[in-house]
Amino acid sequence: MNPLDFIEQHKNELLRTYQDLHDLAEPSWGEEKTSSYIAEKLQTAGFKLNRFKDHYGLIAEIPGESNQVIALRADMDALVQEVNGTVRPNHSCGHDGHSTMVLYTALAFAASGLNPEYTLRFIFQPAEEKGAGALKMMDDGALENVQLLFGTHVRPISELPYMTASPVIIHGAAGTIRGIIKGRQAHAARPNEGINVIEAAALLVQNLKEIDLQTEVPYSIKMTQLHTESDATNVIPETAQFALDVRAQSNEVMSVLQQRAKTAMEQAGDQTGAAFTWSMKEFVPAASKNEKAMKIAEKAIVEILGRENLVPICISQGAEDFHFYTANNPGLAATMVGLGCGLTPGLHHPEMKFNLDALIYGTKILTQTILNALQTTNNN
Repeated sequence: MNPLDFIEQHKNELLRTYQDLHDLAEPSWGEEKTSSYIAEKLQTAGFKLNRFKDHYGLIAEIPGESNQVIALRADMDALVQEVNGTVRPNHSCGHDGHSTMVLYTALAFAASGLNPEYTLRFIFQPAEEKGAGALKMMDDGALENVQLLFGTHVRPISELPYMTASPVIIHGAAGTIRGIIKGRQAHAARPNEGINVIEAAALLVQNLKEIDLQTEVPYSIKMTQLHTESDATNVIPETAQFALDVRAQSNEVMSVLQQRAKTAMEQAGDQTGAAFTWSMKEFVPAASKNEKAMKIAEKAIVEILGRENLVPICISQGAEDFHFYTANNPGLAATMVGLGCGLTPGLHHPEMKFNLDALIYGTKILTQTILNALQTTNNN
């Protein structure tokens, strides 16, 4: 059976699977039911799975004549956010859709009876939202012998219209600087006897606003959290915890921005007498373009949607831990397909929604991408 025919014949089942995964929504590192659901469908189709003791990621393969690998990756976790007054896991970033499309690409190839030249590997990854799942999967051998790697991500209508797709998403680098400001506690009536961490934080905010990197590369840095332990309003607090959201569209600018943030904290400390300690958390690198992988995905998009619906590059100010795969493996040919799907009002919005028909043509694009990748490797 042609894998594309399988998708067409099973599109109602595919949409039901999406709804099941949407309803399961589980947080990063807690994707137990999601992983088990995916695993059951894969095992029913005859896949042998590689699962792990310390997380819920899983890997399924169709063995090829060669031990060289073409891989397709999906993320499984949901965000935890307030939805209609209740804080709960919620699939507002589309990972339920990504898992559905990669799962049905795997099922389509299993049903096809093809004996591929290269091994086909399907990677279901935990904890993308923590910026740590890709690193964990690499530690556990997910990229062993991988020559080509593809991923996908649904995109808001501001980036890609419905029924369009792009062979590459240029995500930026992003990270969170978490830190502690240590001052000296005092009675609010005698502020001269203390070191006010709130004032130190305010000075840091001002220093950050004055950062000017003189570059055309988009970047931003801002304080997004500030907490003190005291509930009293008549006490100068001694300790504050803060977080900075740091973003840049290139890894080079991100490195400079981190250095300038360090200087801004040092200056705030020198001017107030407060001590700043900090570290970068939840960092993910910017995307890099790989022409070989992009051309394979581009051909698939044209074959499924037509050239008029091809968008050559999708630029996003968001971030994705998929790019750890390439940042840590510079020789790897990889790209992430951007899928236009009518997504509103935006990614990470608690009421995010998109046209579910996009899951059908998105799965066909991924399937055709793998077919094209096999043809490319066979011709080499």
